[in-house]
Amino acid sequence: MEHVAAVAVVDARGVVTAWSEGARSLTGYGADQVVGRPARELLAEDLRAGPLPPPAATTGTAVLRHRDGSTVALRLTACPVLGAGDAPDGYVVTAERAREAEPLLAGQAFQQASMSMSIFDVRQRYLRVNDAACQVLGLPEEDLHGRYLPDTVSDPERSQGILQHLRQVADTGRPVRYESFTNMPALDGEHAWTVEMWPVRNAGGEVTAVALAALDSSDQYWAQRRLSLLSQASAAIGTTLDVVRTAEEMVELLVPDYADFVSVDLLDWVLWADEPPRVPDDETVLRRVAHGSVTEGTPEAAVHRGEADLYPPSCPPVRALREGRAIVSCAGDPGFGGWFAERDARAPAGRAFREGVHSMIAVPLRARGVTLGVAVAVRIAHPNDYVAEDAVFAEELAGRAALCIDNARRFARERATALALQHSLLPRGLPGQAAVDVAHRYLPSGSVAGIGGDWFDVIPLSGCRVALVVGDVVGHGIASSATMGRLCMAVRTLADVDLPPDELLTHLDDLVAHLATDDGGGEVAELGATCLYAVYDPATRRLAFASAGHPAPAVVLPDGTAQLIGTSPGPPLGVGGLPFEATELQLPEGAIVALYTDGLIEDRDRDVDSVTTDLCRALTARTDTLDGLCDSVLKAVLPEEPGDDVALLLARTRALGADQVATWAISPDPEQVAAVRQTVTEQLSAWGLEETAFVTELVASELVTNAIRYGHPPIQLRLIRDRALICEVSDGSSTSPHLRRAHAFDEGGRGLLLVAQLTQRWGSRQTGSGKIIWAEQPLPPQ
Repeated sequence: MEHVAAVAVVDARGVVTAWSEGARSLTGYGADQVVGRPARELLAEDLRAGPLPPPAATTGTAVLRHRDGSTVALRLTACPVLGAGDAPDGYVVTAERAREAEPLLAGQAFQQASMSMSIFDVRQRYLRVNDAACQVLGLPEEDLHGRYLPDTVSDPERSQGILQHLRQVADTGRPVRYESFTNMPALDGEHAWTVEMWPVRNAGGEVTAVALAALDSSDQYWAQRRLSLLSQASAAIGTTLDVVRTAEEMVELLVPDYADFVSVDLLDWVLWADEPPRVPDDETVLRRVAHGSVTEGTPEAAVHRGEADLYPPSCPPVRALREGRAIVSCAGDPGFGGWFAERDARAPAGRAFREGVHSMIAVPLRARGVTLGVAVAVRIAHPNDYVAEDAVFAEELAGRAALCIDNARRFARERATALALQHSLLPRGLPGQAAVDVAHRYLPSGSVAGIGGDWFDVIPLSGCRVALVVGDVVGHGIASSATMGRLCMAVRTLADVDLPPDELLTHLDDLVAHLATDDGGGEVAELGATCLYAVYDPATRRLAFASAGHPAPAVVLPDGTAQLIGTSPGPPLGVGGLPFEATELQLPEGAIVALYTDGLIEDRDRDVDSVTTDLCRALTARTDTLDGLCDSVLKAVLPEEPGDDVALLLARTRALGADQVATWAISPDPEQVAAVRQTVTEQLSAWGLEETAFVTELVASELVTNAIRYGHPPIQLRLIRDRALICEVSDGSSTSPHLRRAHAFDEGGRGLLLVAQLTQRWGSRQTGSGKIIWAEQPLPPQ
């Protein structure tokens, strides 16, 4: 129908001469059924005998008989159509349903309903609107009657959804329920609505109108949004153990859904992974670690990332820190304008982007009872102010983010401590020795598991020999580094006793088992470790080694070929119950031995056999130095982000020439001692070491005398000239000598005491056929 009110034209005789579509909708009669008939015939039967309303009366109420037999109460308005002499030739009568005819209680319920309720005709024009709907729309009911829905809203585009649903109900006759989120001009900010629409049918079942009820579900909507953000925070914040990245993840979560601008400022001690100060500072200095906004480049920020800022005591962020709770502040609140005025003065370039700021919330970042910093969220374009419920949400979210930041801080602190401990235990400047040239690399893991327990060492031994060690403790963190330190010291102690590789690993295996027992009786495997111990003798050019569950070493021969050394690895340290076997091989001078930890070759995404092939190929690369070869190997073999610590030790072998070693077999006859002294003097003269003759003759004679007197054949004397002058006497007895105090009238017992006093160091070591007693003295300056 063209208008909500029905229209009819009645001539002066009371005969209907025109009938509108609206009249047909109200009465059920079409124009062809009414035009030419007296208007009185349309009245209800009980009123037909009464007179028509007098011409002077322009409004009134009448009850008409509907075509279906029911009655319709209408409010009539008659406008006279004047003819010649200003006499009325007829009347234009408009009619609408009379409210007084509605049931009183139902009408009151509709009009006074707390939810917005409206009734539209099938062409989406307003028929009825209750008081709540008028308040939402910001218009009185009189201004809405008969108007098309899109003509009553400020943004027709945003009304398309409700318009389509009204049409759908009118066309299909089926009710619809849906959610809507829109900004209503008469209300503050954006609101969420739960909308119900249903068809209104006449007695014949025809859809004549569509009723709409809209419930303001903004509180539930925002509560759901806040819960959704909290749920997302569990997965989105704390994906790495990095303090700055964790703060950035918090910003990314909140912008733009919750705020137009977010900043995260932390106290300085948090970033340096220190412990919190015992006495808080009087001044609040915070360092900006992350910020973000809906505007590219974050021009709203007055403080750049990485900068420190002194916050005034009255500003919302400091209040949040001081009171330990979220502070919600809106335009007009004390301190709000001053805070942003200070921001504008500090960074005038961002003033235009801060215009329109109307609400902010500052929330402290606290974890485990310690304040770490503060987060600030600001709304500019977002129409809704922060409310009390937002403070609860902000504190919950800040608590989760602060816990992740504190975890990252603790991890950084533990990592730094473990790394410092490990570096203090690993050799820095390798000790001088003549057996091998060495180069090494240690790469700590960057994974969240933390620093591992990888270590390596180069230990000088007697007789110009050298021990090469590499090991790996199970686990990560300070505990693994501490265990690594204990094992490293234990290996040095056992190496000083000069045990063969297999025996040394046996003693080390017992030590790990004892460590596990001492640490509370836990599983031994939890303190397990792998280790490879090798000894190289430059005089014989033999390499002897044993492995406790450790990857086999690789060797590169002077001809450029590289291969893994076949070995019989024993169990990892701490397992116990199985023996360790030593492997020996002869190496030419200039061969390179590579010892490494499993982090170099083992990775869940790589095949070990393929990686070891790459390792052998990388070891054959031509480089000027061993350091260059270390770098080349790591670059060729390691992935971009290794998942474990890596230790690599390269040793290029040397050999003592025939002119550096002199050996004599000694008969077990005391009279041979004089000949030994003479032989030693001649050899030292040939080497140009006459200055050492007196001490060396005395040392050699004392050691040979002890071997003849207390040892067993065969007896052998060997002099080695290298960086020091070494005198070695071997015999077939396994009994080790020891110093003792000789009394005034004792005829013996002073020989080893003299040796100890005259030489730089001395000692003994066991061999497969007996023992060797040795003494070392420095060479005279050249």
